[in-house]
Amino acid sequence: MNGARAPHGQASRRADLQMLLATVIWGSSYLFMKSGLESMQELNLVAFRFGIAFIAAAVLFHRRLFKMNRRTLAAGAIMGTALFAAFVFITYGVQRTTASQAGFLISLAVIFVPILTTILHRRMPDLRLTISILVAVTGLALLTLQHELSLHMGDILCILAALMYAIYIMIAGKYTPRHDPLTLGTVQLGVAALWALAATFLLETPRLPDTPQSWAAIMGLGVLCSGISYILQTLAQRHASPTRTSLIFSLEPLFAAAFAFTFQGELLTLQGYMGAALMLIGVLITEIKAPFPVFWRRKRRALQTELGDQGATGV
Repeated sequence: MNGARAPHGQASRRADLQMLLATVIWGSSYLFMKSGLESMQELNLVAFRFGIAFIAAAVLFHRRLFKMNRRTLAAGAIMGTALFAAFVFITYGVQRTTASQAGFLISLAVIFVPILTTILHRRMPDLRLTISILVAVTGLALLTLQHELSLHMGDILCILAALMYAIYIMIAGKYTPRHDPLTLGTVQLGVAALWALAATFLLETPRLPDTPQSWAAIMGLGVLCSGISYILQTLAQRHASPTRTSLIFSLEPLFAAAFAFTFQGELLTLQGYMGAALMLIGVLITEIKAPFPVFWRRKRRALQTELGDQGATGV
């Protein structure tokens, strides 16, 4: 028995470590974007990020790409389009707010997913979702409405990025079970890169990074934050439940704030930290499916049974 369980336990722990490493890397992506945007425009940065990621993934998984069918290509194109749209909002948002604040705002995607699912299925939200929304919105107000009662453009863009990323997550959830995830992921990176490249030529002036710091930021975004992290996520999700995966990924804004403080000295106000904490709690409420009502019903039933048995014994 023990021998049979050990491999599964080891695989689960390894998956947790892989997901945690991916989350740490994603937390650093906001700093890489900040650095890259010092010498490049937003769409140009997105094009480089996904272009480098696609080249790295294509080199690793080229044999799978040669076996790809039209359905996988179409699914990857849809996912890549949604991914491109999400990262356009993310990149423009990060340029106009702090790295730590962007990390917390974009984490709202975890709450937007069940909200969108509820709307699509035309049903009332359950109690847990309602509470998580109220807590997260309260935290959002504390984090973003500092002195004047208005949202800054960077905050609005990051919230829109969270909504768009939630749509991408739902699209990915639909197509990933039907296709090879590595092939699908490689195709989506290529499509996102093509959209970003076309948008760069239409709306911006394409240029190469002109400093070693910019090249380091671009390579970090492409290889680490988009390439390696994607591979780690794909490998990890073979041995982890979606709930466990989401819980670990919800730590991303904490790592983003830690990187921002360590390397750029970013600090939130006390009100901002309170808001960030409430937003994180709201995300965790959404993801932790702890059966508290069921637990207490069972405890009450067991207590009633025990009291009944004692009464019967006494009689």
